[in-house]
Amino acid sequence: MNVPSSELLRRAEEILAKKGKTFHWAKRLLNPKHGERATRLYAFCRYLDDLADEAPSKEEARVQLMEVSRALQTGQTNDPVIADALQLMMECRIEPRIPQELINGLLTDLEEVELKTVDELLRYCYRVAGTVGLMMSDVLDVADPAASAFAIDLGIGMQLTNICRDVQEDARMGRRYVPTEIIGKVTLEELIQPTEVSQRRLRVGVEYLLNLADDYYRSGESGLPFLPLRARHCILIAAKVYRAIGVKLCERDFNYWEERTVISKGRKARITLVALAGSFMGSGFWRKPLRHRAELHRALKGLPRVDSHYGI
Repeated sequence: MNVPSSELLRRAEEILAKKGKTFHWAKRLLNPKHGERATRLYAFCRYLDDLADEAPSKEEARVQLMEVSRALQTGQTNDPVIADALQLMMECRIEPRIPQELINGLLTDLEEVELKTVDELLRYCYRVAGTVGLMMSDVLDVADPAASAFAIDLGIGMQLTNICRDVQEDARMGRRYVPTEIIGKVTLEELIQPTEVSQRRLRVGVEYLLNLADDYYRSGESGLPFLPLRARHCILIAAKVYRAIGVKLCERDFNYWEERTVISKGRKARITLVALAGSFMGSGFWRKPLRHRAELHRALKGLPRVDSHYGI
């Protein structure tokens, strides 16, 4: 049965308000067309996440994700959420290989996850978040191919923040994203409830990843001038609010295990006002960067839209 597009959009808005609080906060700065598209994109990506995380079994999750993969290849589906995503992809000229990489990343989460190197982590971040940055760039009508590099970087920065915030939660699901080369061999139990010895190593690991995230945030934010003006402000606010999670973790001496780090509405409001005021005075908000920092994508060679932009 086909669900009316208005009903799908209503559901997408509910999902965004419940599960995407940072972007829901920033989205009000978008024009209606871009706001609707961005909401539909978020609902699709969230739907894929939920298929991976909430299925009764890993095997069922794998089957469902592969069904979406086939739909991307054939353009045919009976699932109204996927049908709307296919329509959005046509409207915005999103290449099917981009959401396919997102699915590839989610499929790896169905195995036992223990990343060994930072390069492995960066490729994972590209798949589950850099791809979202690319698709968001498309739904916001960004035409310049050079923008892709910076969209990828902003997604990676946000995902690194996610990983630092959710170490404990991910460990409970059997996932170790903080690379072994940074923290050594740490058991899932130690990630969930660190011993005094492992706490020191984990603080160092989280600090390292948050500093790495800052590199990607800086690059991503430098690419904001590729966006339409209202979208530029929206993405700036989303980035600043998300980045504040890392700042708060730093204020807590990187102790992710004490409680989940969240940003209050009051702090979001202050971040928004400061960012909006600063945007009008900073030249970086108005002038496109001359080049992209190639070293940020050294680990991403061969992935979609990585080798096509300047700076590589």
